[in-house]
Amino acid sequence: MYGLILENMSEYIKQTYGEEKWEEIRRAAAVDQPSFSTHQVYPEALIPRLSKKAVQILKVSEKDFFEQMGVFFISFVSQYGYDRVLSVLGRHMRDFLNGLDNLHEYLKFSYPRMRAPSFICENETKQGLTLHYRSKRRGFVYYTMGQIREVARHFYHKEMKIELVREELLFDMVHVTFQLTFDNRAFTLASLAMTREEKHLPISASVLFEIFPFCIVFGSDMVVRSIGNSLMVILPDLLGKKITNWFDLVRPLTAFKFQTILNRTNNIFELVTVEPILNDKPSDRGRQEMILSDELDLEEDKNLRLKGQMIYMDNWKMMMYLGTPVMPDLNSLINSGLYINDLSMHDFSRDLMLAGTQQSVELKLALDQEQQKSKKLEESMRKLDEEMRRTDELLYQMIPKQVADRLRKGENPIDTCEMFDSVSILFSDVVTFTEICSRITPMEVVSMLNGMYSIFDTLTERNRVYKVETIGDAYMVVSGAPEKEGNHAERVCDMALDMVDAITDLKDPSTGQHLRIRVGVHSGAVVAGIVGLKMPRYCLFGDSVNTASRMESTSEAMMIHISECTRKLLPNAYTVLERGEIQVKGKGHMKTYWLQGKESRTPIDRRDTAPLVQQDIDPLDNREFKQANVHTEDRRSVVYSPITFQDVARRSIASSPVKYSQSTRGE
Repeated sequence: MYGLILENMSEYIKQTYGEEKWEEIRRAAAVDQPSFSTHQVYPEALIPRLSKKAVQILKVSEKDFFEQMGVFFISFVSQYGYDRVLSVLGRHMRDFLNGLDNLHEYLKFSYPRMRAPSFICENETKQGLTLHYRSKRRGFVYYTMGQIREVARHFYHKEMKIELVREELLFDMVHVTFQLTFDNRAFTLASLAMTREEKHLPISASVLFEIFPFCIVFGSDMVVRSIGNSLMVILPDLLGKKITNWFDLVRPLTAFKFQTILNRTNNIFELVTVEPILNDKPSDRGRQEMILSDELDLEEDKNLRLKGQMIYMDNWKMMMYLGTPVMPDLNSLINSGLYINDLSMHDFSRDLMLAGTQQSVELKLALDQEQQKSKKLEESMRKLDEEMRRTDELLYQMIPKQVADRLRKGENPIDTCEMFDSVSILFSDVVTFTEICSRITPMEVVSMLNGMYSIFDTLTERNRVYKVETIGDAYMVVSGAPEKEGNHAERVCDMALDMVDAITDLKDPSTGQHLRIRVGVHSGAVVAGIVGLKMPRYCLFGDSVNTASRMESTSEAMMIHISECTRKLLPNAYTVLERGEIQVKGKGHMKTYWLQGKESRTPIDRRDTAPLVQQDIDPLDNREFKQANVHTEDRRSVVYSPITFQDVARRSIASSPVKYSQSTRGE
């Protein structure tokens, strides 16, 4: 399939629904190419894949989508000048329809590998006609209807009604019958013109066969009675044989029978020999063939291909086929055993053959260069898409997707701020964090925090809460914002229980004992959004944030401290112990509770929270991490960290305390 149809679909969606919809459809269909070259051949499956996703995403019916795409095609091809070709196909709409089967033949020089459909008209009246459409491609029926209707409106200023009468599948071919209703008064004028009488002009058979050197005359029994002079040279055995045994009918897609041909005399007929043409040309021409040819399949080129018109000779009661050999280049001429002087002198066959050969090399070079540019552009677009995807992933990790999309559309950051009446906020920090930092190197602190945050980040996915930020050893999450949730208190409390459980797997490098955290939770109203211009972050504002922070600061090691507001939102499945009233800075006396557990709680899967690198701690040497094999029964003795102290030091040599201490000792 040529890229012309794919580019037509792309431009139709872009102009009708917007660039964003096209990108969404393209990605959903897993199509990497952002654009298509009109003269490049693409896989046949692309149109069905793209159209299926387009119908789903655009929420339109298949019939409406393809019909409107067919209507758009007429204006789309105008940029390539094909609208001029369509406008001169016939003086009246009936002329266009009767010559529609020939349209693709006119375009075969630009699109030599085209798999063209076939169109045949019959039952013509003043009110319309019946159109038969045959194609080896499925799914283009409504597309064709839209094209024909738009041609009638745009070029002939006629309103046309198209009724799909019948659709059937014959082997690998789709046969569709349309009833076209339109003002067809031109049919009456054409009938009158055919009734005029002309004087018979005497002409000898020898002159006729010299003028038409590739003509074939055959009777109703399909037996060949006479052939033109050039055919007599290369196919002398054709005389007296059935034409159906020597030639296959390629176009139109109909039965190769006398009566069928008689009813289709307004079509262009293309015949190809069943067997290759055998010629006895000199061997030096064979070498020239190898030089001139860039085709892989030379055997197919040796078949003689004729294209022309069928005319019924009433006086003879026979059919005359006025054919012309289809010769795209000199190679085809050589393979068919023909010479330039075998071609007709009265038309442009010889001129076209020589001129086409002279230009073919330059055109092929230009086409190759354009295809190379197109491939480079597609590769650049693919890389751009990949970078955009990675940028989106990074952005959505920093800012909620719905907020980031609003910022992309140009909204002021302050406009993204939104009031949330009820959310639950969690704060946690490491007990005696300052003391731990005083006993280990900064790089070890980084590795320890990275391991802890990696575990907590995994738990946010498990409990579907939003990570707001980390400051030092403090970790903050929220539920109920940026997406409003009815069970936000339950989600945050589940997160708190998982955090206290998971932290026991992370050890203090200086002591070998597991780290201890304290957790505080409060529920209330907040304002959330983006503030500032540089380094934007999604922040929460309001007294509820301060209260949640106070719950954490007044908590105790490995305990979860919750406010009364949060307690009221929890169901009975949670085990809560009343702490009583305590003095809270800035808040006075508050009644608070300890969250101790939950009935039927699913324990965390240690494999889910285990990072990439697992290391043992040697409490006697807290300056290095020593890697060791970890067994299942010893999982409580491991430090979870995606990076090690040495990894960080390698990537930050300039700031590494190891390097600094070594250089100091060296001095």
